Parts: sequence; C-alpha cells; structure tokens
Amino acid sequence: MDIVDELRAFVATAQTGSFTAAARQLGVSNRLTSKYVAELEHRLGVRLLQRTTRKVGLTPAGEELIARAPALLDDLDDLLGSVAEGSRGLTGVIRISAPVTFGEVYVTGMLARFARQNPALTLDLRLDDRYADLASDGIDLAFRIGRSEMLSLKTLRLGTFSSLLVASPDYIRAHGKPGSPEDLANHTCVVDTNRRVPHRWVFERNGTETVVQIQGRFQVNSARAAMDLAVGGLGIANIPRFALRDTIETGALVPLLEEFGGDSGPVSAVYLEGRTLPRKIRALIDFAAEDIRSTAIL
Repeated sequence: MDIVDELRAFVATAQTGSFTAAARQLGVSNRLTSKYVAELEHRLGVRLLQRTTRKVGLTPAGEELIARAPALLDDLDDLLGSVAEGSRGLTGVIRISAPVTFGEVYVTGMLARFARQNPALTLDLRLDDRYADLASDGIDLAFRIGRSEMLSLKTLRLGTFSSLLVASPDYIRAHGKPGSPEDLANHTCVVDTNRRVPHRWVFERNGTETVVQIQGRFQVNSARAAMDLAVGGLGIANIPRFALRDTIETGALVPLLEEFGGDSGPVSAVYLEGRTLPRKIRALIDFAAEDIRSTAIL
C-alpha cells in the first residue's frame, strides 16, 4: 500500500470529518478511503481517528499528524509537478469556486484565457453564491466578493468592486430620479439578498457616510436578476459595476446619485491556510490578478 495514498486519505478524512466526504473529494470509494486510513494506522502503530456513527474525530496522534501532513503532501505535489511541468507545462486539475454572477460575467472568460495558455490543465468551476467549504468540497481556490472572516483561509486581494445605483428610463419617467439617498424611501427598490445586509444601502460623499434602509417589491439572490428587474422598469437597483456590462452604454439603465460613492469591497482569491500552494494554483492567481487589471472588469 502506498503511504502517500494513505496520507491523502487521512488528511481528506480529517479535514472533512467523514469517510464519505473524503472519498468524494478523492474520487475513490468510501471503503477504499477507510482502508487506506486503517493501513496508515497499522503502519504507524497508533490510532489516528476516533470513529463514531455520525463523524470521525482526531486522536492526539492524529492531531499531531494533521498539523504537518497537508504541507508535506503539498510540497510533494509541487516537487513532482515542477519536474513534470518542466517539459509539459502545467498539468492536473484545479477545482475553483466563485459566486454565480461574478463567475458568469468574469471568471468563466478568465479561465478560458488561462486554459488557452495551459492546454494540459483541467479546470473544474463550481458557481454558488454560498461560500464553499474549501476543505470538505475539495476546492483548490475560491474567488470571493466582499470580506471573508474565515480564519482558516488565506486571502489574496485582487482588486476592489464598487456598486452603482441604476434605474431604467421607463422607471425614471414614471417616478422621477432620487435627489439624495434619503429620497430612496419614496421609491421602489430591488433588494439583492446576497448582500450582507440586503435592506441597508450605504453611500459616501466627501467623507460623510449615509445609510438608508430600503424596501422593495422584489427580493432576489442574484445581482444579474436585480439588473434584469431594473431594466424592466420594476425598481431602482444597487448593482456591482462588473455585473452591469453594457447596460449603461446602451441606455437600458441610467446611473443615479453618481456624486455619492456606493457600496464597495474587496475581490479576493482564497485558499486554505497552512498549505503550500502548488505551482498551478499560484499561476492561476497571478494570471487572475493581471487579467483583472487588464480587462478593467472592476
């Protein structure tokens, strides 16, 4: 039995908390994952995991091993990848997570550009507005919009997004334009529930912050859906600029309260703390950072 496979099975099980999730992450059977861990315990002569009907936990020996094994495996992958990629370029699979709208508007195209430079790579993109659990979902790299407070994640800032208040010409003809953030109380707004505080819109001018509580007939968990509703004349929307694309240029939407700065926040690449990044992951992060600057998407 290969000790590397045994270590991978142990690390995946310890990080996900179950043999089933570990097997899914590794792409092998539940039975084989359990067997690998048992063989590792036999090899070392110690019990690494406490098994219950609901989950597995770490023994003191398991805690000592999990503190060092992930970095060891990453270093091994990096070494082998470096040797193999010296002649063939970047190889293997990169599993990526991103929010739905940002993923559709930007990440998909960016990965296509990256893939053209690295034909031997396989890219697995998973779009979900919920934050993925990188360990249990087997995600190598996630793109995040806004601030992340997960201490287990390493965050690399790629840029800053900003939001813009918009409405359709039809809506403006029917209801007029707000003259100040406070006027939004008299308007119908489209609420994007993906925002951390959906009904709280923040504006800034000359260093002074204004916070407005808004109400609306429509609540959606998608910036793209909010934009579509605004285009349809159904309310004022607060949309990240990267999601607006050509709607301003074509006149489908009209900017409002431009003298006030809207919500903003970081756009980041995140990965698990404590691991050595494989070359292919570092290459993707570097490419995304440069690509964001060159495309001026933010």
